[in-house]
Formats: sequence, C-alpha cells, structure tokens
Amino acid sequence: MTAADEFTDLDATAQAELIRRGEVKPIELVEAAIERIERVNPEINAVVTPMYDLAREAADGELPDGPFTGVPFLLKDIFASYAGVPLTFGSKFFRDYAPDHDSELVVRLKRAGLITVGKTNCSEFGLLPTTEPLFFGPCRNPWDTGRSTGGSSGGAAAAVAAGMVPIAHANDIGGSIRIPASCCGVFGLKPTRARNPLGPELGDVCGGMLAEHAATHTVRDSAALLDATSGPDIGDPYWAPPPERPFLQEVGADPGRLRIAVLTTLRGAGEVHEDCVKAVQDVAKLCADLGHDVEADFELEIDFGDVMQSYSLLYAAVCAWTIDATALLAGKKPTAEEFEPLTWEFYDTGSGITAPSYMLAVTAMQRISREIAVSFTEYDAVLTPTISEPPPPLGSYDSPPEMPLSGLLRASTVVPFTTIGNYTGLPAMSVPLHWNNNDLPIGTMFFGRFGDEATLFRLAAQLEEARPWAGRKPPVSA
Repeated sequence: MTAADEFTDLDATAQAELIRRGEVKPIELVEAAIERIERVNPEINAVVTPMYDLAREAADGELPDGPFTGVPFLLKDIFASYAGVPLTFGSKFFRDYAPDHDSELVVRLKRAGLITVGKTNCSEFGLLPTTEPLFFGPCRNPWDTGRSTGGSSGGAAAAVAAGMVPIAHANDIGGSIRIPASCCGVFGLKPTRARNPLGPELGDVCGGMLAEHAATHTVRDSAALLDATSGPDIGDPYWAPPPERPFLQEVGADPGRLRIAVLTTLRGAGEVHEDCVKAVQDVAKLCADLGHDVEADFELEIDFGDVMQSYSLLYAAVCAWTIDATALLAGKKPTAEEFEPLTWEFYDTGSGITAPSYMLAVTAMQRISREIAVSFTEYDAVLTPTISEPPPPLGSYDSPPEMPLSGLLRASTVVPFTTIGNYTGLPAMSVPLHWNNNDLPIGTMFFGRFGDEATLFRLAAQLEEARPWAGRKPPVSA
C-alpha cells in the first residue's frame, strides 16, 4: 500500500479532520490525490484537465479556515469558471478559452478550503446522459469499463467512485448529478432551485432548471458542502427558502415516520428496466422496515410525452444560448466543424426557436410543475427509479450521420424521472442502495418538497446507516 492509499477510504470530512488535528498537511493529501489520479485515470479517463501545479501552490500557501480545508477536489468542465484554467464544455471549440475570474460557486468552494486538483470529463455541453465527448474521449465506468458512467457529470461520479477524490463538483439540468451517481454507485443530490449561486455571469438557466452541487461518497459530505456553498448571491433573480438550521445537523437526526410514495411508471415515458423496478421495490421495503409509511402504486396525472415537447424546446434553446454566449466570451464564431454533429444539429434547432415559442414552453413547464407540486404535497418524499435502465454499454447514445439527434431521442427514454426535479425545482437525490446481478450499481431517487433538503438528508443518513455503501469498491479503484 502506498502513502496515497492511506486516505482512500476517508471521506472529505474525515480528511479535513486529520488536517485540523495536525496529523497530515494539505500538501500530503494533494500529493496523494494526484498519485491516485495518475494511477487510475488511464483506465477510466475521468480527469481531463490536471491542475496539479495550482493545487500544490494552494496547498503550500495560506488556506482559509473552512469545513474542508486542505481536501483535494475536482471541478466539472461546464459552467464553473476557475480563473486562468480552460473551460471547454467538453468541446474542442473552446479548447483555448480560459476565463479571467472565478465564478461565485468556485469562490465559495475555495472559501470552504477545498483544493482543486483537476477538471472532470463531461459530455459536450452536457447534452447527453453519458460522458463520451469526441474531444476528450469516453469516461469509463469503474464498475465495468465497457459501460457508461452516465452524464453529463460522469467524470465527477467516476472519480469519486474510483477513490481519486472523496468529493467532486457536478451540475444538473436534466439529471446530470443523479444519473452518473446512479451509474457509478455514489451519492448525488440535486438541491432546490437557486439553492446554490450561478453568478456572476448567470442568474437563471433554462427557466431555472440548472442546479449546482456535487457527487460524494457520504451523505455528511454532501450536507456540509451545501452548507458551505448555498445562499443567494448579490443580484440573484430569486433564491431558495433558507433552511431552519445547517444541513449537516440533519445528518443523523431522526427523520420521524415519513410518508413516502412510490412511483415506478410515467404515462408516455416507456418501460422501466426490471432491475430498476426491483431496486425501487427493494428500497421501498427498506423504508417500510425502518418504520416509514410507504404507499405503492402512486401515479402522476401528467403525460411525459407532453412534458418532453416543452422540455426539449427549452433544452435546444439553452444549447444555442450557451454556445453563442460562450463564443462571445471566447471571441470565436461557431462553426459546424468544431462541434459534434449532434451538438451542431441541436444548436441549429435551438437557434431557430422564437421568443414567443420559448416563453410558451416556459409557461407550459411551470403549469406542469404546479400540477406535480400539488400531487406531491401529501408526501414527505416520493421514491422513483433514478434512470430507466442499468448503466448502458458505451456507444449506446451514438448518432449516425443521417440521424444526428437520435442519441438525444434515446436519452429521452431513460431520464423521465430525473427531469421532474429540474422543471419543478424540487430537491432530489440518487442513493446507492442496490446492485444488480452483474454487480452494477442501480440508484434509486427520492424527491423532497420544495426547499426541504433537510428531510432528504435525514432520510439519506438513515438509509446509509441501515445499508452502508461507502465500503463497496468497483473493480477499477484506487
């Protein structure tokens, strides 16, 4: 066992505690993380932009006194700006673009004491629920390197699952935190809309569908990180209801007897794989055994096909907006040759959407969100599959030249449940409680009430204690 392996089984909270007690120095944790990345990354391609020199400089300097002082961290290569470091969105078009400032989220991550050692792989512009960009090459699932990590935060989830770092930044506009968390067997929480800041460039993305947070091994790391980063920034257009107390205090608190609904089908959404249904049934029984009131066969009075018409329009518009906005910052003109065919086709589609069409889609999504919110009010949590199938083989979302959007069409069949959290703004978490007969992780998802991450953290900690998952190691692991 190398020195780097000494810290592999420790979550971020435990690593920070070692530093506080003076048992290790930040540079030791950073060097250990770098060694693990260099050893494991060639097999899974999770880290695409090393930041080793910056990390060493930070570790040797004066660090802020935060909850994660000195803990190594990874940043996803979409939206979050780190001054002087390339921000590519997984696309060769932006290979030479580096912002000159930190985003507000990165400011808060640094203030928490985290040391960023690199940036993680993602699908180009986060469009697909897999992580196979042509620019960087595919990220491979540490549980089976022939399978997808999910996406678009696949690099983050794979890095945490493989033990490179205990915690990694991720963001989510249609399930991009929760999908890879499910595929890689880690914990992934999408917070309530506007819980974390998007500034200074952004205040609202795609009608409020974008959320920032992380992939983690443990529930307590997720809660402590959200305490460190959440809260409105100056000039934000709206913000989430403030919590009654720090989220970390919810971890280990008695959740009480919760009323939990179970939802395994959505009208117009297609079939759910039997492994994913089995996972939900397994977790529903676990919840009942823990004393919760579990109501099976809950149904939503919405048609997912109708939802996807408006959602897809908004998604195409945000694709076009992201490319145009970032191209202005980079001082470049978008051309088809520098994008994946799917991205360019979707960009072209989004560029043709009129303002009235966009606003009609926003209105439709807001109406549907209200209908779902009313349906959920009787419950403390709603349990669903995270995605509709186990981690698929790499290449499953490839599009032939004559049908460049076919990958997105396939994606729409596996993400009907995760998207609910984005257009409603509800908090939702994928919890790694089940593995199928092929030893592939199958996440299950819980939705909470708007602004109520507290109940989710209490429930997640209870489930984590009842069925610990952090000790499960994939075949490719540090």
